[in-house]
Amino acid sequence: MTSDTNHTSKGDLLSRSEHEKRILERDAAKLFMRRFEQEFGEPMRHIWHNEPAKPDISCYFQNERLDLEVAHLYATAEEARHTRNGDKESDERLWDYLAELVTLDPCQQLKTALFRLLNSKSQKHYDSERVWLIIRNVSPIWDRPQIVATLKNFDMAEHPFEQIWILPDFEGQDNLIQVV
Repeated sequence: MTSDTNHTSKGDLLSRSEHEKRILERDAAKLFMRRFEQEFGEPMRHIWHNEPAKPDISCYFQNERLDLEVAHLYATAEEARHTRNGDKESDERLWDYLAELVTLDPCQQLKTALFRLLNSKSQKHYDSERVWLIIRNVSPIWDRPQIVATLKNFDMAEHPFEQIWILPDFEGQDNLIQVV
């Protein structure tokens, strides 16, 4: 675990794409933590990055360690290009998915993107006792009311998360949405 976005916990230099990924994860986690504290009056403190097999970020909540798995919700390739640079294979899958997404009618785009992300994250196993999933909406075309309406149709019976939260806007100004 490390709070450094440039190096692994062993001190090895991260690739440019891993560094950028950590910056996005850290920024989303900080926005979520700040918003959570504003809304519920419960502080979340200290933030550090984890190595693979652990959730992305850890912090302290109610004097205990809490792990946060961070995901970003994209509507277009342009949004992803401006907020993310990953490994080549991951990028190719993302671009293919986004190309398919834009062919859907606008009402289906959010549902498809959100459900795909939730289902994908729910299939993973995390080496942690307490994990919350934090989803940051990157797209300006989707807003809080649309996300809330879309979630009414979602049934996630099994998942590894203690709680799931959505930051409905990129800047973290809107109230959080608790999925479960």
